[in-house]
Order: sequence, then structure tokens, then C-alpha cells
Amino acid sequence: MKELYIVRHGETDYNRKGIVQGRGVDSSLNARGQRQAQAFYDYYQDQDFDAVYVSNLQRTQQTLAPFKEAGYQFRITPELDEISWGDHEGKYPTNQMGRDFRTMLDAWHEGFTHLKTPNGESPDEVSIRLNHFLDDLEKTQEEKILICSHGRTIRLLLCELQQLPLKKMILFETENVCLHYLTWEPPNPAKIHLTNNRVHLKTNKK
Repeated sequence: MKELYIVRHGETDYNRKGIVQGRGVDSSLNARGQRQAQAFYDYYQDQDFDAVYVSNLQRTQQTLAPFKEAGYQFRITPELDEISWGDHEGKYPTNQMGRDFRTMLDAWHEGFTHLKTPNGESPDEVSIRLNHFLDDLEKTQEEKILICSHGRTIRLLLCELQQLPLKKMILFETENVCLHYLTWEPPNPAKIHLTNNRVHLKTNKK
């Protein structure tokens, strides 16, 4: 039985300003994101994790930096990177981009998860790399595992862990530094016990 603590990275200025931020934007946490990261550590520091996995992007590594300072070693895992938004990366959404994005989201939620932004990634493509990660994770002896990733990627990861079709990603809200807690006994579907949980941030509202 594995316990999975899956957390989204802290706030960045791209998040705050509504700029498109995916795999191609290696942004850092802003001051609020740093406070969120510390609050998460303060709440969960007494957990005895067997492994800590982060994506290749610095915003996840900065979110769990207090754990690294406490002696944990990061397992940097590109498979956990955010979905690529292609040509939209690093841009303020125009009205047309917003309309196109909403149309694509509607199509994803109907099951057309092969669709993607120009030069970006589709959910189907992200799921391939996530399954490589899960295959490797299943083979380890690690039981209590902390994972920091990204909003869209976490939605897809939760689908894969629960053996749900990717179109069900709409079910999973994933705010900055929220926690999803699951137990997983492969090859069975994981069981989700907490989702989008932010109790650790209740004293960190600024």
C-alpha cells in the first residue's frame, strides 16, 4: 500500500497575472507562493516521507525547498512537468485565445483528449509520460511519497491513478499548494481521501 501526497506548486506572478504558464515557462514562486510553501512544510514536516518527487520546473522545487533543507533528497522527474501550452506560453490570453481555450476544454470534457493548442501537448500525450512515472513508482519499495507537480498535470495524474478516463479531469479542482491524498495498492485503482485540501493554508491568506 502506498500513500501519495500530491501537492500543486505555490503561486507565481504568472498565476497572479493570468499569463499562460506551462511546461515551457520556468517561473519562480512569488512572495505569496513562498509563504504557501512554508505553511505546507510547517503542517506536514512531521510526516516521514520515503521519497520526494518534483518536476523539472523550479516552481515545484521551490515549493518543497523546506523539505530539502530538512534533509530530503529531490527526485527530479520531467514526467511531472506541466502540460505544454505551445504557442500560448508566456502570453496574456487574448479574447480569441480565451474562446479557443474554452472550446478545447469543452472538447476534452467530451472525451476528445487528443486535441491540443498549436505546438503544445494534448492530455493523451501527458498521460503517456505520467504512466511511465507511475510504472516506475509501482516498482519501488517506497510507501509514503510526496509529489509536487502542476495544475493540469495533477488533474490527469488523478485520473490515471483512479483508472478514470481523462475527460474526468474536470472533477478535480487543483489550487496552488492544495493537497490530494490517496492510498494506492497497484494494480488496483487508487482511493482518494482528500482533494484540493488547503487546511494548511488557513493561517496564510495574504
